[in-house]
Amino acid sequence: MKRQYFGTDGVRGKVGTFPMTADFAMKLGWAAGKVLGAAGTKEVLIGKDTRASGYMLESALEAGLSAAGVNIALAGPLPTPAVAYLTSTFRADAGVVISASHNPYYDNGIKFFSNSGTKLTDQQEAEIEILLEHALHHGIDYVSSDKLGKARRVDDASGRYIEFCKGSFPNSLSLAGLKLVVDCANGAAYKVAPAVYRELGGEVIAIHDTPNGININANCGATHLDSLATAVVQHQADLGIALDGDADRIMLVDHQGVVVDGDEILFMLASTAKRQGVLQGGVVGTQMANLGLELALKALDIPFVRAKVGDRYVLEQLKAHNWQIGGENSGHILLLDKVSTGDAIVASLQVMAAMLQSGKSLAEFKQGMQKLPQVLINVRVEGDAATILASEPVKQAVLNAEQQLGTTGRVLLRKSGTEPLIRVMVEAADARLCREMAEMIAGVCEC
Repeated sequence: MKRQYFGTDGVRGKVGTFPMTADFAMKLGWAAGKVLGAAGTKEVLIGKDTRASGYMLESALEAGLSAAGVNIALAGPLPTPAVAYLTSTFRADAGVVISASHNPYYDNGIKFFSNSGTKLTDQQEAEIEILLEHALHHGIDYVSSDKLGKARRVDDASGRYIEFCKGSFPNSLSLAGLKLVVDCANGAAYKVAPAVYRELGGEVIAIHDTPNGININANCGATHLDSLATAVVQHQADLGIALDGDADRIMLVDHQGVVVDGDEILFMLASTAKRQGVLQGGVVGTQMANLGLELALKALDIPFVRAKVGDRYVLEQLKAHNWQIGGENSGHILLLDKVSTGDAIVASLQVMAAMLQSGKSLAEFKQGMQKLPQVLINVRVEGDAATILASEPVKQAVLNAEQQLGTTGRVLLRKSGTEPLIRVMVEAADARLCREMAEMIAGVCEC
């Protein structure tokens, strides 16, 4: 199993580089149980995706939480947003998702939610990490036998989530007459996603909906769209919907097999809300959002703010501005008037509702936004990436590029959080100039 680390994003935290083993998960469960129990938590809801390792980690987390005196409700394979929703619905005090999202099957991670379906506070995270580090080096202290937490299975968790998703779709509309290809990524939504669309009247062709523990995200889902595009064209479908392994990310494909990404989804939803007079404030994207999104929103007099890459930073900006619509071009879409976290199924329903109300196909509906050419080059570096980015030659190269691009382009440099890489991104109305400037900056970073 690849090394994965504790963190509320399911990837990495501050406790160090420990492999995601059963022992690690048990001690994490104990640490979380101690912190949450001290805050009055009596029961934690656990969901997971379809990775083979999820069974092992679920049992280990259950043991750790029980050892801390916290009860456990086991919901089985469910999308991440379903766990966030059901944690509140079942009156659990906290929720846990075992998933590595869009990563391959051999990765895994653990994500915590509060009883309101949001992430834990920074203070809670810090307290868990302190106790976890202690447990990793010194072991754990079990409560007495009469105080051990008890576990129960949750009945019809998926059915309740299906009804919630359907409830986010306007009662006056139906998916009848639409043919949909749904790529379930062999992940957590392999049952619930097709069910939602069918029960709303759609004709559904489900693909990659037979998980076996090791095929999650394997050349399918929101990060691998070729098979979906091919299926949409072959079946002459109206559109295709791609989820990732834990169904918090969505990408679409129009009837011609052309990809519709998160930026275009944000534009369609925001422009519809503006037209209907229900848009609250503006839109939050990220540093990676295409400049075309910003320009299209500006033309409609819709405010736009860029956050750091990551849905948690998008959420921070949404709350700071009291706005409701935000997301990433990779397909994490936040609609805070509907859900507390990214939800691929709910987001897809809002797009289809807006599309039906417009009377246009998806290909026509997205035309209000034109993406600018974008070039991304990953530069592998020998020294410290931050030092290289702060060097005068790199800063001068960026300045030169920005002067040539003017107001019709932009430059973004950032270091990778996991590899010795500098990511060079350039956007411009002129594709040739975009490529030239990206290659020029990348060359300076390599020196």
